[in-house]
Amino acid sequence: MYRKLRAGAVVVGAALLVSACSSGGDKKGDDSSARPVGQQPKSADPFWVNPDSKAAEAVAALEKDGKDDQAKAVRKIAEQPSGEWILPENAESQARGYTEAAQKANRDALLVIYNIPHRDCGNYSQGGAADGDAYRAFIDQVAAGIGDRPATVILEPDAVQHMVDNCTPGQFHEERYDLLKGAVAKLKTLKDTKVYLDAGNAGWGKPEQIFQPLQRSGVDQADGFSVNVSNFYSTEDSITYGKELSAKVGDKPFVVDTSRNGNGPYTGGDPDERWCNPPGRALGETPTTKTGDPLVKAYLWVKRPGESDGTCKGGPKAGAWWGAYAVKLANAGS
Repeated sequence: MYRKLRAGAVVVGAALLVSACSSGGDKKGDDSSARPVGQQPKSADPFWVNPDSKAAEAVAALEKDGKDDQAKAVRKIAEQPSGEWILPENAESQARGYTEAAQKANRDALLVIYNIPHRDCGNYSQGGAADGDAYRAFIDQVAAGIGDRPATVILEPDAVQHMVDNCTPGQFHEERYDLLKGAVAKLKTLKDTKVYLDAGNAGWGKPEQIFQPLQRSGVDQADGFSVNVSNFYSTEDSITYGKELSAKVGDKPFVVDTSRNGNGPYTGGDPDERWCNPPGRALGETPTTKTGDPLVKAYLWVKRPGESDGTCKGGPKAGAWWGAYAVKLANAGS
């Protein structure tokens, strides 16, 4: 089963200050929800909350319009840290802006690199760098932007998996191994950057199918690997998958994307598109490094809840904010 992702637009600025979240609009009575989006306690959740995220902007707009219930729901998303997906345009300034803002808040930036050539097998999130040289230049720009500031990087969701399932044509595999290994090596030259190479999810294949490609992609130099990025498999199943894979790659630790896995995977509709804006899903465990398991370094929201997977099931283009879906995610199970 393929797992498609997105690389939606991001809002970048060194200060990244929220401008409208305190607006009360036409609301009457209790105004307690009309407050800026802040940071989570660093002891359990060291990652930076972007006060100018799409979710934060949505909260401000909903509060201004007096839509208190919807604003309260979306605030559940806006007040948790989630991945900042670096776009190829102005990559250095984006990485610098996010890491500077995070450092100013005494937090770590959570960045996602998703620009490998021949990305997403030509599907909703197709694209990526034009060739290997363009990708290496992009990685150099990201590294220059991060500098010595604290950052955790999720490296290339799907890139290894799509070589194993041959969704990415075989003639591109050798170059991709080289590019991934080079990206890990470059990022690990930075003073305070952790790198997790993406390793698929519990619903696709088995660890014995992907562990050698992960090794060829440089997982030994990385801090570990990531699982369930942009997918819906339960935390329990993701941990089981991650531990089986870890045992095959030198006991490397891993992180789990829990952003939308609160109700587990969708089992209805077309099996080939169960990954794409499935109904009835829910937010998962909130981001934290306090997982109670030394192999599981963190629960993260790598995929930003409320952003569309693509133009399926009535959704907008991949990466666009979908307010109605965001509200359903936040209210499910509550």
